[in-house]
Amino acid sequence: MVGNFVDQLHIFLPLTALAPALPALVGDDAVAGTAALAITATLLGRPLGAVVFGRLADRAGRTRVTQAAIAGTAACTAAIALLPDHRAIGGAAMALVLLLRFAGGMFLAGEYTSAVPLAMEWAKPRRRGLLSGLIMAMAPWAQATVAASTLILLALLGPSAYAAYGWRCAFGAGALASLAVLLYYRRRVADARPAPAVARERSATRGNPEAQGGPEARCGTEPAAGSVRALVAGAQARAFWQVFALMSGLWLLTNMVVLQLAAALSAHTVGAALPAQAQPLVMAVAAVAQALVMSATGQLSTLLGRRRFFVAAGLLAAADGPAVYALLAGSRGLLAVCLLAAALQAVTVTAYGPVGAYLAERFPAHQRSVGYGAAYSVSIVIPALYPLWLPPLGVMLGSPTAAVGLVLALGGLLVAGAGALGPALRPAELDAAMARPTVGAGGEAGVQPDPAHASAAGRRGGS
Repeated sequence: MVGNFVDQLHIFLPLTALAPALPALVGDDAVAGTAALAITATLLGRPLGAVVFGRLADRAGRTRVTQAAIAGTAACTAAIALLPDHRAIGGAAMALVLLLRFAGGMFLAGEYTSAVPLAMEWAKPRRRGLLSGLIMAMAPWAQATVAASTLILLALLGPSAYAAYGWRCAFGAGALASLAVLLYYRRRVADARPAPAVARERSATRGNPEAQGGPEARCGTEPAAGSVRALVAGAQARAFWQVFALMSGLWLLTNMVVLQLAAALSAHTVGAALPAQAQPLVMAVAAVAQALVMSATGQLSTLLGRRRFFVAAGLLAAADGPAVYALLAGSRGLLAVCLLAAALQAVTVTAYGPVGAYLAERFPAHQRSVGYGAAYSVSIVIPALYPLWLPPLGVMLGSPTAAVGLVLALGGLLVAGAGALGPALRPAELDAAMARPTVGAGGEAGVQPDPAHASAAGRRGGS
């Protein structure tokens, strides 16, 4: 939980804490281009990092790769804090910001690709949903923390001093926080399933179609650990594309109720009568509401079963998301805007609660990190390009609000539909250990206990 909170700080620091200082760092003429390209650089870095580090984590062990990714994240954040401004190095300041954001995106993806599956492997089966919700809730808590810290520093230092060194202090604090997490991992954390043990378990099941599942096993060949080919067109393809569709729906919801909403508040197309400084307050209130509800949805998915939860959450987002956004777009008072923004996030993106557990449960040990990372990060690409496709959609529908409502409905339906295609994973089934996709005699996808997790659970006293 703490590690993911620190990871999310690194995501929101460049988006929030750096924004007031960009004119001083890169120059007034480059501010707009740098802000837009920095998001693109991070967007390109995260899917690449998820695949690269996911493959490494499945082969070399999750803890080692997590430590390398944490160190890389700290280094990139510290390097941004120490960058000379444009008056000293000219256009190189902008280029270095983009390069470091690209590298930082790769390392950040490497962290959650390795660390979240590791946490799920150590968790007791019926605690995975709860732990997942608490881990995923760290994103809105980090967003609120960075927003509040930025406002406090601006108030204490003033805009000029903040642009000179205040934002650098925030970035330095983020780098130090990562180093503290790295020290903890080095001293206290070990793999729940060491790579050599996973290799032995896979060798023991070689040639057994029921244990391995998929066309590679039936043809007598076995994919290497972390195989991307097996993920997208082989043994795990059905599980991968199912969770890819589910995550695509969740990213559509996220971009509309977090990024697009923040932009709409700044442009006064939502909350038109509000002062400019109210935007951070509205987003902070919404983030806190999102964090509180998300902390509970992970455990709710355990009580209901994962399939039922995602179907219900997706339908709720599709039905209520557009309606709440339409009410929000027409609201004027600060209290009404805050409450509706909080309600909007509660009925949409809190479906992320069980995602950490669910993505880990959908893949066997030797494909777990690369499957988790690719499903989580590659699915973000098209939804994150919404600045290109959302305005034309608004023109076609005659209203930006209608366009957002349509995207929210589509995102919710994707979550519900993809969730319906996955395994039930009811409470009793979770006790069997990590879910392993299999193909039964009739060709139906099912869930088989992961022998690696079962043996590890026995060694830990039956967890």
